[in-house]
Amino acid sequence: MTFNERFSTLSMRRRYEVWFLRLGLSDGSGAWWFRYLVMNPGRSGCASDPLGKPLQVWATWFPRDGKPETWIQGFPMEILRSNEAGMSKQGASPFLREAGENWIGESECRGRMEVGDQKICWDLRYRSLFRAELSSKGWMGFSRTPHSDAIFSGEIALNDRSFRGEPLGHGMQGHNCGYRYRRFWSWTHIHFPDARGRGSTFEALAYEMPLGMVSRTAVLWHDGEKYKFHRVRERVRDSQKLDWRLECAGARGLRVEVSVCGREGLVHRLPYVKTNCSGRFEVANDSLALARLILQRPGKAVEELTTDSGAVVEMVGN
Repeated sequence: MTFNERFSTLSMRRRYEVWFLRLGLSDGSGAWWFRYLVMNPGRSGCASDPLGKPLQVWATWFPRDGKPETWIQGFPMEILRSNEAGMSKQGASPFLREAGENWIGESECRGRMEVGDQKICWDLRYRSLFRAELSSKGWMGFSRTPHSDAIFSGEIALNDRSFRGEPLGHGMQGHNCGYRYRRFWSWTHIHFPDARGRGSTFEALAYEMPLGMVSRTAVLWHDGEKYKFHRVRERVRDSQKLDWRLECAGARGLRVEVSVCGREGLVHRLPYVKTNCSGRFEVANDSLALARLILQRPGKAVEELTTDSGAVVEMVGN
């Protein structure tokens, strides 16, 4: 199992499934977010909403010192129904998903969009050593990170501007699925690269559960070891500033303190369509957030990791 295998069938009337990637550019000039979405394939999306196409590709550019921009292109279900090779069978590996000139596989993806007078193209490859699953609730949904410490190579073009490199940047590739979006969630992924190309990553997820309960999970990958935390305490959660501060406790005295915060005035707010087609809700994201992690392990010196280009933080609900 690679964590990227498709869960949805084309007959499912209420379901979202998304494959996405986030990379911070190696030169520190910004970050990119790409999102490949299938929504309500059995009912052809949400026809009453202009953003409700059943197949969508999103591209978002987070410049270092400017406002983020998002471009969204939708496609009809006929693209997949007329070309079943465009989507792998349910649960199949290797994974493959295709819509027009947009394609994502297990370790590479491509895309081409023209929205208004903007043109965005990308051709990327990625590799990693670590993957994680933060939540798995059967048919209700899951949150997986097939490439947690991803190193990206290739090229991205925005109109006449080109970003290319070997490597191009670092970040992650994720895969989420659900019957509906949660009404409340907080999520962060932080990649701390090092000069040896063997970086550390931290990922945390909190979301609403029945009866007013909240699920909180965190995973750290450091020095080639995985540490999973089920005791996660939120010291601060500010959905306007995207300020999230956590204390995580593990086995045998392991402790992690994490703070991640969106950039002042540059938090990006995006409209997501509900899977029951009853309207939209707002998702706040900064894919170029500031992050700091303090790691305490028994018998070892305290370690501090920081980054201003390797973190993403996202929140929904107050």
